[in-house]
Formats: sequence, C-alpha cells, structure tokens
Amino acid sequence: MFAEQILRLIAGLLVGIWVARYLGPEQFGVFSYALAFVAIFGSFAKLGLDDIVVRDLVHEPNKRDVYLGTAFWLKLFGAFITIGFVAFATVFTSSDHTTNLYIFIIASGIIFQSFEVIDFYFQSKVLSKFVSLCKITQLLLSSMMKMYFVFTGVGLFWFVVVSLVDQVTLAVSLYIAYRYQRLGSFYRHFDLTTAKNLLKDSWPLILSGLVVTIYMRIDQVMIKEMLGAKEVGIYSAAVRLSEVWYFIPTVIVSSISPALISAKKQSEEIFHQRLHNSYKLLVILALMIAIPMTFLSSNLIDFLYGEDYKKSGEVLAILIWAGIPVFLGVISSQPLLLENLQRFSFYRTLIGCGSNILLNIILIPLFGIVGAAIATIISYLIATFSLIGFPVSRPIVLLMLKSIFFLSRSR
Repeated sequence: MFAEQILRLIAGLLVGIWVARYLGPEQFGVFSYALAFVAIFGSFAKLGLDDIVVRDLVHEPNKRDVYLGTAFWLKLFGAFITIGFVAFATVFTSSDHTTNLYIFIIASGIIFQSFEVIDFYFQSKVLSKFVSLCKITQLLLSSMMKMYFVFTGVGLFWFVVVSLVDQVTLAVSLYIAYRYQRLGSFYRHFDLTTAKNLLKDSWPLILSGLVVTIYMRIDQVMIKEMLGAKEVGIYSAAVRLSEVWYFIPTVIVSSISPALISAKKQSEEIFHQRLHNSYKLLVILALMIAIPMTFLSSNLIDFLYGEDYKKSGEVLAILIWAGIPVFLGVISSQPLLLENLQRFSFYRTLIGCGSNILLNIILIPLFGIVGAAIATIISYLIATFSLIGFPVSRPIVLLMLKSIFFLSRSR
C-alpha cells in the first residue's frame, strides 16, 4: 500500500506535469474541467457504501456473496443514474459538443467502479496487498499510455480515453484477483432486504461525499463557466502542486491516533495536551511548506510547467497557505470521532462548501483565478473554525487557535 501511494505521488507529479506541459493551458483546462465536472456527480455513484459494506463483511463473512452482489448491483444502478444526471447537467453549461463528449467518455468509466466491491472484500480480510497490486498495474499502464501519447503527439481525445481505460483496467484486474482466490460469482446475488438496509445506513454518507466533492471541485467548474478553459488549466496546475502535500497530515494522524485514543482513556487533561501538541506539530509543518513555497512558487511553476503557466505561480503562492486549515482539519477529525461528534465534520464541510461557492461568485469576476484561490483559502478557514459556533465542539477550535499562535495550553 505504501509503495502504491509513493508511485501514485511520483506519477501524478512527473507524468501529470509532463502531460500538462504538452497539452498547454487551454487543452489541459478542458481536460481538468471534464474531470472535475464528472467527479462532482461521480461521488453519488458510490452511494456511500464503501465503509458500510466492509463493516458488514467483517461482522457476517458468511454472507459475502449476498453483500458483494447486492452492493455491486446497487453501484451499477447508481452509475447509470449518475450518467443521467451528468447528461442533464451539461444542458445548463456553456461547454461545446467536444467538451461534452469528453465528459461522457470520462463519466462512462463510473460504470466500472461497481467492481470496487471486490476491494471491500479484500479490506475485510486484511488482504489489501491484492488491491494495491491491481492499482499499481493500472497506474503503470496509465502512465505508459500517457507518455506514449506525448511522444507520438496525439490530441486531447486520447488522454481522455486513458481516464476510461484506467477504470476498465482496475475493474478487470480486481476481478482477476478475486477469481484467483477461487471464490464464487458474487454478481449472481442480489437481496432486496439487504439493499434496503445498506442504503438506510449509507444515505448520510452519500450526502456527505457529494458535499465534499463539490467543495473540492466546484472552483474549477465555476472558473470554466466564468473565465474559460485556459484559466482552468492555469489554475489546475497550481492546485496540483498545492495539494501534493496533503498526504502528510493523513500519515501523521494515522501514526498518532492510537496515542490519542490511549490518552483519552487516561484523562481529559492528557488527551487535550497531546491533541494540542499534535496541532502545533501540524501548524509548524504547514508553515515549513507554505513559507518557502510562497517565495519559490513562480520559479517552480516556470521550471515544471513552462512559460505558458506563468500565472499559476501567483495562484500557488496563495493556495499553498490552505495547508494550515487543511492540516488542522484532518487532525481535528480525531477528537470529533472519539467524542462521537462525526456529524459536525459534515456540518463544517457543508458550511465550507456553501461559503466557497458564494465567495467564488463574488471574487472570480473581480480577481479572476486569483479570486478563486482567495475564496478557497477563506472557505477552508471558515470550515475549519466554524465548529466554534457549536458549544460541544468549541473546545476543539480553541485548542486549534492556541496552536496557531503557539500558546501553551493553560490549565
């Protein structure tokens, strides 16, 4: 799993940047817009089933085929509904027929996401190495195809096709891995009662996943509608470099989570002290990234992407500061989980999403893609610190504020 994540990071940077340079801001913007547009609707196709199915497979492994088969057909049905939503939504955009074709090609890959249920089985059996090998295979094939297309000088259409091939390749490799285990054909099973129970448990996660995806991708869609594809390409280049650091808090939280759980069992005082120290660590790391990147952003963009993306440096210098609220947001999810306050994670995401859309409407016409970057920073800050408005979650925010100003926790 670690090797797969490292390879994905390297490929995303090296191959992704190479493709962006080759396509240029205009074509790369169209590509990024199509991906973002599909992603917003694609979260619905997952139906929030991922963790629910894994949980049920762990509790009732004897019902493996029923759970996998039912989830498979639910996801497949959700995929066709999603494609219908995409087709309906494109009517209200300013995209031309070619861009809509790219959107439909990418969206058709959602159908093959139904085979993700195989991943759920391997997770329930702690056999993630099989899934990682499948994803590495998909990643290598995808990277080689993109490099070949750059060498041969093909058009954007073929890079769009790669996005579909990625989904097909992963689905086929997962199915081969599943059959390698000499297991039954899960797709022959469907149980209506099980389907109802799964959807009953997952509907809050459907809503949450949709809000999160809109929050993360709506800026690129709005830039395309307000400014054009070229500006999306320039903005997306900066987004990729600013978000490449977001794996850091995830890794750290995974490492310190057991210590926080242990401290919670000992006393609230020890728990708050460790949480406060964790906040300070992540703030320091975010600053260590943001400060030098602010001054190096223009030179870095010029070196990696070329002169055509020069304006991305200005956007990157702003977006890189989103690391502070993002890092704090990741770690603050732990006390919410331990206090059984997960619903507040959804509340703050919804608040952040709404503020992001509103700020984009105001700032993009005034400042262009720089305005979108400013809107992102402000909405992230609003989302992260919005929990101060709820008395039960207020202590978590106060600890974060103390961490930002490097204040010692008072008794």
